[in-house]
Amino acid sequence: MRGYPEEQTFLGRVSAWLTRAFPERQITVRSEARVRYFRFGRNFQAAFTLIFMVAGSWIGYSTASYMLNKTIIDGKDRQITTARNAYSNLLNEVSEYQRKFLAITQDLEENHALMLDLVEQNTELQQDLSTVEYKLRMTEDEREQAFVTRERLKDELSGIQQNLHSLTNRNFLLQDNLDTIETDLQQALEERNAALITGERMRREIGQLEDRLNHLQVTQLDTVGELIVRTDESIESMARVIEMAGLEMADILPDIDAGGQGGPFVAATTGDAGDELGERLTTLETRLNHLQQLRARMAQVPLSPPLTTYYVTSSFGKRRDPVNQKWSMHYGLDLGGPMHSSVYTTAPGVVTYAGWKGNYGKLIEIDHGDGIKTRYGHLAKILVKKGEEVNFYDKIGLLGSTGRSTGPHTHYEIVVNGKPLNPMKFIVAGRHVFQE
Repeated sequence: MRGYPEEQTFLGRVSAWLTRAFPERQITVRSEARVRYFRFGRNFQAAFTLIFMVAGSWIGYSTASYMLNKTIIDGKDRQITTARNAYSNLLNEVSEYQRKFLAITQDLEENHALMLDLVEQNTELQQDLSTVEYKLRMTEDEREQAFVTRERLKDELSGIQQNLHSLTNRNFLLQDNLDTIETDLQQALEERNAALITGERMRREIGQLEDRLNHLQVTQLDTVGELIVRTDESIESMARVIEMAGLEMADILPDIDAGGQGGPFVAATTGDAGDELGERLTTLETRLNHLQQLRARMAQVPLSPPLTTYYVTSSFGKRRDPVNQKWSMHYGLDLGGPMHSSVYTTAPGVVTYAGWKGNYGKLIEIDHGDGIKTRYGHLAKILVKKGEEVNFYDKIGLLGSTGRSTGPHTHYEIVVNGKPLNPMKFIVAGRHVFQE
């Protein structure tokens, strides 16, 4: 009951304020001698003011919302423009990659043709070597026959000389009986003349045989010398390939050296073509053995790419990490290509690892001997098992993006005696082999 006067006072104050703020107003309208009055009471004015304020607030709010939405829409338009520019740049990069792909395909086709030419040249060299070996065997047989003939002729000449000596002694013994042995003396003279003629003829035959033998030896020396030169050129060509790949000859043939030597000193005679031919044949045999071993070892060196179609997404050496963008060392070569592309061995060997390995994802490691290993990482599927023997260009897996990877590619490594080397040098060296 005590609060009622206070409430009445508050209402009275409000009513007094409305009376002062909105006094009753009249609008007079005069038309053709007629006068009309329009009254606007306090409640009507208060309601009209309230409606006007609400309408003004709504217009202000709508205007602010429109300006805010326009700013957001402008930002979205700028993002769309940026995305369109990025898409255009991406299309340009795809066109560049397609051009590089066509160039690499042409290089592979040319390398294939060059490899076929190299195989044909190797076959011709093998045939030439077989022909020379056959000629050498025939020459050795003819030489042995010539020596046998010469020794036989020497024996016959020695027998004739002994007969002449015997006839001379007999002539001295028969001097006292010239009348009785005249016929015998005449016969002895005829035999002596015949023996001299026969000896002269044999000397001429021996000279001809020696000239023929010397000619054969000179021909053999020239032939063997040419083979030595061609063999050395082949060895030098392979040595250049080894150097281009970043290897040393000791990495390929670690067990090749001059070997131990010794023995008593025996002075050699000069001017003997047979000894010179023997030395050249020994040198040729050494060079051929070296070349054969070098070819066998070179077959274990990975000189081809593991993909038939690829493009380099990251090179060997220092780079920015594709995940955290920090500087790091990249001990391999990233080769990109279509998802599930075939991955091939680059040289024969034995699989030493096939499975998941940390950041490598699905990894295959192959030991090629002589301390040379290759690794193929981020595969989508592995097609070989540990301990399996693989040949050159066997299909071992499918390209993927497993492990720490940002897209489909294979991480290709070459390790020699525990040291990682640049695989691109091996691929370039392989192209040089095909060109030769």
